[in-house]
Amino acid sequence: MSEPVRPAVDRRPGVEGGAGAAVPGGRRGGTPDARPCPGTVTNPDVVTDPDAIADPDAVADPDPVADPDAVAAPRLADGGGSRSGTTPFEPTILAESPAPLPEVLVPAARQMFGERLELAARYAELLATDGVVRGLVGPREAPRMWERHLLNCAAVAELVPVGASVVDIGSGAGLPGLVLAVVRPDLAVTLVEPMARRVAFLDEAVDQLGLADAVSVVRARAEESATTRMVAPADVVTARAVAALDRLAAWSLPLAKVGGRLLALKGSSAEEEVAEHGDVVRRLGGGPPQVRLCGVGLIDPPTTVIEVVRERSTDSARRSRRPRR
Repeated sequence: MSEPVRPAVDRRPGVEGGAGAAVPGGRRGGTPDARPCPGTVTNPDVVTDPDAIADPDAVADPDPVADPDAVAAPRLADGGGSRSGTTPFEPTILAESPAPLPEVLVPAARQMFGERLELAARYAELLATDGVVRGLVGPREAPRMWERHLLNCAAVAELVPVGASVVDIGSGAGLPGLVLAVVRPDLAVTLVEPMARRVAFLDEAVDQLGLADAVSVVRARAEESATTRMVAPADVVTARAVAALDRLAAWSLPLAKVGGRLLALKGSSAEEEVAEHGDVVRRLGGGPPQVRLCGVGLIDPPTTVIEVVRERSTDSARRSRRPRR
């Protein structure tokens, strides 16, 4: 496997997510020491999508982009997103955005997104507007979109090898999957999401950001065995605010290649989860879970990630899926 991407400068800074039954739809387009690494509030006015796949066991998002690590961005100049992202970045545009980039975070954002900062701002604006209207992002998240969501997710890119295939499960509004696609044009990203209204948003966002060549959207549940037939084994599987580590490993490791890895964005509970579920992870074919801190020196707090390498194939993973109801 290729070596992890190193930041262009000294260090790089560093939403709603849900577990993902395969359903036709979507479109193609002891605990180890933490070590530095590279790398929804529900809208009360939004009616739940009647076509959404019910998820009786999913842990409710405390805040539909209220995830401690979650969401939306600043207004860009006219023009569609491009993979090159070479349009000069204008801080004044961000100041007028529904999801403004705080001046104090501009250096970190520049280091992380580089020439694609304008594209990141466009995505942030989509989150703060359409994302809020559709109930994918909490309205109170807009002012802190960059700090809690975009930069928090972008920091994880330092753990992803060059040219890797990435499957983001329970993608929700696209965090971290779409952020990784923005910051890393070399990646091939598949967003796996079970709910229709979220899939619709993701499809539209991919088109508006000009990422159709790099990003695919699949409507499916990560825990269903049928999903492994819809999604090719990936170098990296990502998840944010989806489930506890034991269930998450059962759903995500079968989607990774042997030698691939799970990158689970977590909060302060990461060390406890590793201590509690490490044995289960190993029974599922994963190596010892490692806690990584990404964006150290650029964002505060840094992004906490649990990394699990899939060491072997096993049939036990799918036995942990949810029973049908």
